[in-house]
Amino acid sequence: MMSLLQSLFGRSVPGVLDNVIAEGAVIIDVRSPGEFASGHAKGAVNIPLDQLQAKLATINGYRKPLILCCASGMRSARAKSFLAGLGVPNLHDAGSWRNLP
Repeated sequence: MMSLLQSLFGRSVPGVLDNVIAEGAVIIDVRSPGEFASGHAKGAVNIPLDQLQAKLATINGYRKPLILCCASGMRSARAKSFLAGLGVPNLHDAGSWRNLP
């Protein structure tokens, strides 16, 4: 059932995210700086959706799994699709940042 949900919505399942975080993943919150300042996942970095192209060198430089998050999951899904289209590997969509520990 979880595989079906993941294929339909493109989001990673919670157990997978826990494992990816344990492996040292970088959490990228694609919300605006103001939204990020109001609360975010521990250790997350803020790269707003509209700045992903400009920050591509930074993103590729992480060389770790990347977990994308936002407020509801809409922007993180767009970010994952955009980055995957540019060849960025090992992407995971958490949906809302509140889905993360």
